[in-house]
Amino acid sequence: MAAAYIHLFRFLIFTLLQILVFNQLDVGFGIHLMIQPLFIMILPFEMTVIPLMGVGFGMGAIIDIFSNTFGLYTSSLVLLAYLRPIIFKLYGPREGYDPLKEPTINDMGFRWFSLVYGMLLGLHTFWFFLLEMFELGRIGFILQKTILSGIFSFLLALLIQSFILKLKPRK
Repeated sequence: MAAAYIHLFRFLIFTLLQILVFNQLDVGFGIHLMIQPLFIMILPFEMTVIPLMGVGFGMGAIIDIFSNTFGLYTSSLVLLAYLRPIIFKLYGPREGYDPLKEPTINDMGFRWFSLVYGMLLGLHTFWFFLLEMFELGRIGFILQKTILSGIFSFLLALLIQSFILKLKPRK
């Protein structure tokens, strides 16, 4: 039960930070910092695809409403939530994931986290900017925004994990 409160608290913090801080930053070069994919990533391993997509939809809809982005966050977070179990299965241990662990750097290691989260974040940001521009003629700019935003969002995720996510839910 305490784990549910931790995840609810994280949901609120990540959503508020995205709306109030990271959506207001103008870094330049098309860079858009996104922390909401990290929240979907660190949800428990045992969550199935439908609840994950529901959480992604809820978080994305709230961010879209307050950011006036007309479904960009909702669509990209639902895609991320749909792909997460597939990617986890591809790169999971043969004996399965330990339910007492979280999909974080601390529990799974840097190599696993960077591979899995890097893939999910890359697909998420590519889909986000593809829908934002909605013009394949600008694929170079879409890729530039995807790569730069992905790199900086990944570094931000590492920073968040090393300082903020030390609090582990008790089971």
